[in-house]
Amino acid sequence: MAKFDRYMLSQFLILFSFFALILVAIFWINRAVVLFDRLIGDGQTALVFLEFTVLGLPKLITTVLPIATFAGSVYVINRMTSESELTVLQATGTSPWRLARPVFVYGLCVAIMMSVLTHLLLPLSNGQLSEREAEISQNVTARLLTEGTFLHPTSKVTFYTRVIDADGVLRDVFLSDRRNPDEGVIYTASEAYLIRNGDGTTLIMVDGMAQRLEMAGKRLSTAKFRDFSFDISALVSSDKPRTQSIDAMTTAEMFAQWDQLETITKSSAGEIAEELTARFASAAFCMIAAMIGYATLVLGGFSRFGVWREIVIAFGLLIAIDGLRGTLVETVRDDASRWPLLFLPSLIGAVIVIGMIWQTAHPGWTKRMGKQRGVA
Repeated sequence: MAKFDRYMLSQFLILFSFFALILVAIFWINRAVVLFDRLIGDGQTALVFLEFTVLGLPKLITTVLPIATFAGSVYVINRMTSESELTVLQATGTSPWRLARPVFVYGLCVAIMMSVLTHLLLPLSNGQLSEREAEISQNVTARLLTEGTFLHPTSKVTFYTRVIDADGVLRDVFLSDRRNPDEGVIYTASEAYLIRNGDGTTLIMVDGMAQRLEMAGKRLSTAKFRDFSFDISALVSSDKPRTQSIDAMTTAEMFAQWDQLETITKSSAGEIAEELTARFASAAFCMIAAMIGYATLVLGGFSRFGVWREIVIAFGLLIAIDGLRGTLVETVRDDASRWPLLFLPSLIGAVIVIGMIWQTAHPGWTKRMGKQRGVA
């Protein structure tokens, strides 16, 4: 690689890293606010919040990677154009095709990063995230240790405690159990304790009353108790067998279990084809994002007024191509044999890039064609 190519590539990667960091921070802040409110509100610790944040980073990075790639390409080409670096190179006979080489290498580097994320890191993080969410959903103690709020561990259970003392005693407890369609039970107690019993959790209520309503005869019966134990482990337990999600499987695992993949993941052939193909197509889209930024700005040439018009055009092309990619997802999910359609946006982008670079290398071809028609 020539010295100038290395110079351009280093500039691309530096600006790409900067934009990627900024975009990830912006997306992370928006997501962290919701995540913090949900986890801390459910009684989880700050360490759990940090763990979920780290596990969510691969998905955030894959979202912003094409945008950061495009932004880095546009910024570097715009700066080199305004500082006349590209103008000097073109004046010395360097063709647009030659200048596109470091841009292509830059896009290839980002595509490799995207491939590592989509084929390995993102599925691993999704799998770990699903496991941790399942563990937290089973953590009854954490879900009930929120004072002054009506909580719903399940759709048929409501729990409330007015205050939680420093020693863990729950004051003024209310528990409504409507899981049995034939009767509903409401428990109230002046205080209660959560006690671990092996893998289960028991709620010990003291000085309370149980009100039982029979739905058939609309009969209400009440009973006071001095102490009463209630096993709450079943409130969030699920007897449904867990299935492995396709987005939590690495590409190697998907190919290794290809014949049984539909049975293992309970997904259709179209969903599997879309997930697998999208992992390869996202890497190709990163290369197109880099090349579109370069080709559009080089086509505009040097202008004392800047290249903002070309930047807007390039951004519009990127949005249009990405929008086309989104519309093809359902088509592939409906019919797995249409998986090559997911590469169509990148193919269209490649044709547009080649056309713009060719136009830059042959700026007078339209005039020559006009003259030839005039002579004829």
